[in-house]
Amino acid sequence: MQSKLVAKSAGQRTFVLILDPGEEAFQAISDFAAKEGFSAASLTALGAFSQAKVGWFDLAEKTYRKIPVTQQCEVLSAIGDIAIDDNNKPSLHVHVVLGLSDGTTRGGHLLEGIVRPTLEVTLVETPAYLRRKKRPELGIALIDLAASP
Repeated sequence: MQSKLVAKSAGQRTFVLILDPGEEAFQAISDFAAKEGFSAASLTALGAFSQAKVGWFDLAEKTYRKIPVTQQCEVLSAIGDIAIDDNNKPSLHVHVVLGLSDGTTRGGHLLEGIVRPTLEVTLVETPAYLRRKKRPELGIALIDLAASP
């Protein structure tokens, strides 16, 4: 992965990441956020995967239904955020729409994506601190503005 700080102003940093073929996108972005000490950020990305796994959150079961995408696909849209989780680590939350060769799409929470040939990611860090707290009644962690100083 290549990365470059492209802007910095008033506590806000903007990075561009270029992921390489074969990298697993969710882990690579998460690792970068941890290395840079992100506590709050927004994310956009586009590119392509050789394969991916997205998830649809089943509220009744409190778990993600995994949807495998076992073919080359375009990342038509990827948007997300980063907040600090209950373990004080950056927590990545990304939704994607993936385009398939026949023009259909698959979408959901990005769980895994193997980059091919590239993924171009823009991360915009904010000076605010955001906290993502586990909500046992829902089975997921959500941003809690009351817990975010």
